[in-house]
Amino acid sequence: MKPQSRRGEAGGGASRERIYIEYDSVRRPFMRGILVHSLMARGLAFEDAYAAANAVRERLRGRKSVTVEDLGRTLQAILRERSLPEDAAGPPLGPSIRITTPGGAAPFSKGFLSQSLLAAAIEPNDAFDVAREIEGQLIQRGMHDIDRRELRRLAFHTLERRFGERTAERYLVWRRYQEPDRPVILLLGGATGSGKTSLALDVGHRLGIHRVMSTDAIRQIMRIMLSHELVPAIHASSYDAHKALAPSEESVIDGFLAQARVVSVGVRAMLDRAVAENASQILDGVSIVPGLLDLQSYADTAHVIFLVVATLDEKAFRARFESRARTSHRPEHRYLEHFDAILRIQDYFLELADRHDIPIVDNESVDGSVLSIVKHVTETLRKAGSFDVAEMLA
Repeated sequence: MKPQSRRGEAGGGASRERIYIEYDSVRRPFMRGILVHSLMARGLAFEDAYAAANAVRERLRGRKSVTVEDLGRTLQAILRERSLPEDAAGPPLGPSIRITTPGGAAPFSKGFLSQSLLAAAIEPNDAFDVAREIEGQLIQRGMHDIDRRELRRLAFHTLERRFGERTAERYLVWRRYQEPDRPVILLLGGATGSGKTSLALDVGHRLGIHRVMSTDAIRQIMRIMLSHELVPAIHASSYDAHKALAPSEESVIDGFLAQARVVSVGVRAMLDRAVAENASQILDGVSIVPGLLDLQSYADTAHVIFLVVATLDEKAFRARFESRARTSHRPEHRYLEHFDAILRIQDYFLELADRHDIPIVDNESVDGSVLSIVKHVTETLRKAGSFDVAEMLA
């Protein structure tokens, strides 16, 4: 038996000729997958985008090359024929847009732009809408290259028009600290279950800070290094560490502080590393306690921002633990058993926050708290340094 020819295995016949798109003397192959992705990003459902991309390919079949303008006109005609919303599909597809910088050029991305806009403390959907509007403006202008500073100006003015000057300035403030002379370090302290870690992860995403760590990880490492006999407090939870102390009548707060003092050594090591590497970072945890860290020693080497996270509504706080106990595979019920101790630790955090003038985030909802934290970070940085809008837009 003769072996089957590999030619045509994928297509059931002769291999299809490739179609090339001509743009400024550059030939690029037509990719149906890229067209589908682009149409979906502009509002079409997958099924409609896939069908339209297939129709474009079939209509262009037999032509070895087409101009990017011809591609755009073909796509528009197909969208009209299929009664698909041309407005939802956005402007006609044009050539790729590049962002130019002193170090070279990079492709424009709505995803990257919308992520950076989150620093203005706006909702993700709003950020994507702004990025999509900016992309549409660039395509309508026929711009193939845009300087990074010009893109920043365009983003600022679009935010200003849609959300106001204050919001637009928050975006600029954070752009100023993307290449900092010293790192931005956000500390989120608070009692067990207050929602610190969830907030840290979300804020890290919105600000583009990739180093996010909890003191739980630091404590776990220290547990391996330091035996129970040597440092018993770190081998318990914050709310029952007092049971490991002698004499047994030590209070919940005494045990909590004994543990926090040990773990704070690891926290200082993380701060020192962030300074040495000039890398912004977010640290959260019950061991980040006001007054235990000498933050003044970092005044000249880092922008350290400290917030205490709490849930002031006691019923809501308890309900959160009850919900976790029902849905988690971990023994979350122990938190309910020690709820009074956790409340005492939270009250102590609030007392220390008041004593040391540290802002408190009442974590009623994650979305609202995240926006509040992002606003606080950018406003703190605005006040800490010389910020000039005209200079940033120059």
